[in-house]
Amino acid sequence: MTHTATGRDTATGHNAVAVATHTAGHHERARRPGTLTVLRWEVAKLAAQARARYLLLGCLIVPPVIVAVFTGQQPPSDTIYGRHIHESGLADALLILAFAHQWLLPLLASLVAGDIFANEDGHGTWKTILTRSASRGQIFAAKTLTAAGFNLLALLVLAASTIAGSLLIVGTQPLPGLSGQLIPAGTALPLVAAAWATAIAPLLGFTALALLLSVLSRNPTAGVAAPVVLGFAMQLLSTLGGLDLARRLLLTTGFEAWHGLFTQQRFTGPIVQAGAVAAGWAVVCLLIGYLALRRRDVIGG
Repeated sequence: MTHTATGRDTATGHNAVAVATHTAGHHERARRPGTLTVLRWEVAKLAAQARARYLLLGCLIVPPVIVAVFTGQQPPSDTIYGRHIHESGLADALLILAFAHQWLLPLLASLVAGDIFANEDGHGTWKTILTRSASRGQIFAAKTLTAAGFNLLALLVLAASTIAGSLLIVGTQPLPGLSGQLIPAGTALPLVAAAWATAIAPLLGFTALALLLSVLSRNPTAGVAAPVVLGFAMQLLSTLGGLDLARRLLLTTGFEAWHGLFTQQRFTGPIVQAGAVAAGWAVVCLLIGYLALRRRDVIGG
């Protein structure tokens, strides 16, 4: 009888341990935040940064100021749509787009993305993040979505402010096309909006590049500055002769894809190609960045 009771007690003890272990595991899974929760943390952190708010404010205020300055200046005839800035407000919107792709859009893409991972290294906050039971994959996805979402919002604000400010200050006159044709304002306005939309793909490509450099450099300054420098290098490379294939694979080439929308016979091949190139850059950069973050020791940071 004693032996039987002891065996029963032992079995009961094992069952209790199993139940306790299962319950603990269940509670652990219940406490583990989802990716959306981690995303909300990242969005809240970004929204609390004065830099992000000032950047959006600059995208809203600066374009109309530039257009107003253009109205009192000699037209820059050596720049695409430069000689038409006094003829149509839509020409001003396209001139600013052409100017923005040279340095502003790569900078815009990297200001948040180039800092979002390296900032954790700089402040030594990786331990705090990882003790929230969030996986590195969740953190990487949340930071990537936060940076991409912010950059898209900034581009939207910049485009809307530029187009609206140009129309209000200069006017809604017909837009001269790149083939010499005159495009009615009602037709030209959607085309100008579409031209700004073509910047989405290369902007996201530069965002992915900045995220990668943020992970690898662990330095906010390098993460922000390096994509801009690489953007300049791509533009210089694209001016060299005999490198047509290489030029097509550059992210900066996608910023010029909108030109085909304003010719007599419109063509969208460069826009499709730019989207494919940007997607390739984004996939490669994000994959390398994720693997680098997953494999390296961040606990010591």
